[in-house]
Amino acid sequence: MRITAIATVVLLLIVLLGCNKSEGSAGSGGQASQVGSVKIGDQAPDFSLPGYPHQEFILETYRGQQAVVLYFYPKDDTPDCTVQACAFRDTAEEFLRNGAVIVGVSRDDLSAHALFADELELPFALLSDADGQVRRAFGNPDGSTDLVSRITYVIDKQGVVREIIDGRQTSDLNDHVIRSLGKVRELAGEQSTAG
Repeated sequence: MRITAIATVVLLLIVLLGCNKSEGSAGSGGQASQVGSVKIGDQAPDFSLPGYPHQEFILETYRGQQAVVLYFYPKDDTPDCTVQACAFRDTAEEFLRNGAVIVGVSRDDLSAHALFADELELPFALLSDADGQVRRAFGNPDGSTDLVSRITYVIDKQGVVREIIDGRQTSDLNDHVIRSLGKVRELAGEQSTAG
């Protein structure tokens, strides 16, 4: 009798945990990201940050105009971040042809961004999220001022997150560029068939 009661409790716990897990994996009808609270299908949080070379970047101003590829990276002028920035630089025209703007975000200040962007001749803005406010708004707090994870969001013209590339799931830095460009091309194709 005692074994049956224990088995019943264990079975009940498994069922409850399974239900909670499935409910938490798809908010707003979207596909869950492996990282934070913003999921594919969610509206991207609006934000404004200082940037280089532009004075200020305001996400909302792109709504109805262009898709935005928002990539968070750990630190300017480090080997992996340089490789990733150059990969975005080398494909920037292809992103633009398909209606998307690229924006990089890190905790670095604007003077560090200026040196990094000028040295690499980056044709896109680098934003300073010094206090991690925007990273937290996307549900990806790093918990410190140390190096943070690499994550890329593709946000469509309506401000909806359509792709999330998490650096903890892929060690290939080019995946961020390849997958985001693929999604941007797909969005451009959807726009041309709808228009």
